[in-house]
Amino acid sequence: MASHPNRRILLATRPDGRARQSDFELVETAIPAPKEGEVLLRNTLISMDPYQRNLMGNGSSELPPMELGTPMSGPTVAIVEESHNPDFAKGDYVQTWTGWQDYAISDGSDLRTLDPGMAPLSTALGVLGHTGLTAWVGMTKYLDDMPGGTFVVSAAAGSVGSMVAQMAKLRDHRVVGIAGGARKIAYLRDEIGVDAAVDYKADDFEAQLARALPDGVDRFFDNVGDYMFEAVMPHFNLNAQAVICGTIAGYSDTGLPDRRDHLPRLLNLILYRFIQVRGFSILDHLDSYPAFLEEVAPWVTAGRIKYREEFIEDFERIPETFLTLFEGGNTGKLIARVG
Repeated sequence: MASHPNRRILLATRPDGRARQSDFELVETAIPAPKEGEVLLRNTLISMDPYQRNLMGNGSSELPPMELGTPMSGPTVAIVEESHNPDFAKGDYVQTWTGWQDYAISDGSDLRTLDPGMAPLSTALGVLGHTGLTAWVGMTKYLDDMPGGTFVVSAAAGSVGSMVAQMAKLRDHRVVGIAGGARKIAYLRDEIGVDAAVDYKADDFEAQLARALPDGVDRFFDNVGDYMFEAVMPHFNLNAQAVICGTIAGYSDTGLPDRRDHLPRLLNLILYRFIQVRGFSILDHLDSYPAFLEEVAPWVTAGRIKYREEFIEDFERIPETFLTLFEGGNTGKLIARVG
């Protein structure tokens, strides 16, 4: 076993508004020892995801926050360093939920065995991991999957949104992607292949959106919430469907925004246009991995679904890199290589 300590990034304080680096604490502890039926895992890849802001508390989420003084929870790829569990051998690669630390113990119940020969291990945290599963579940279980119509995706250059956009194209929808800035708009047009790309940072955002939606909206996959949903909802067609995957624009909010109340308009749309709005948690659908991989893995292997990954190499930079997710600067999946 390695002699160096176990680095862990803990949640030190609840954020006051947007998360800050001072909300985290880097500590070093002894490497834990596995008991009978357990395995010792060494994380090699660590995921950074917007939903982790919800785990920190003092935000808009109604989920219970994680305890202070514990490592930030989240998906990782790990290698089995020591095993006292017959289902796992030393050297096996697994996808775990052990979070921001070098080493962790598992009884095996939360592990998904990975085949390094099938795809790069990093894809288990992105296009073939919880990110891709989130996109697939939202599309196949919460939206009518019939081909045709206009399909709008917010945060379409992100890891979930870009997957949704491409799967919608593969299902013969007309896809409109919303993202921020010229670089992301070019990515959506030139690489993802959306039918229209709308820049929400542009002064004429609403005019761009109207031009991109001459026939209205039939399906909306929203990763942003807040002002984004308000901008799209006037364009809903009869029987339009919306799935709320995330509300990153309001994750740090503890109260209602100080601006016009759009709820009466939304209620009228529900009543008179018969729109359907649903949300979901991916944790309720982890048993869908086999069906998801059966459909999506061949698309990824064949290059029909493209993906981007951005890596950092320094464990200690995880908090500051995580915070960039809320500045809109990244394109694709953020991953830390730590071992």
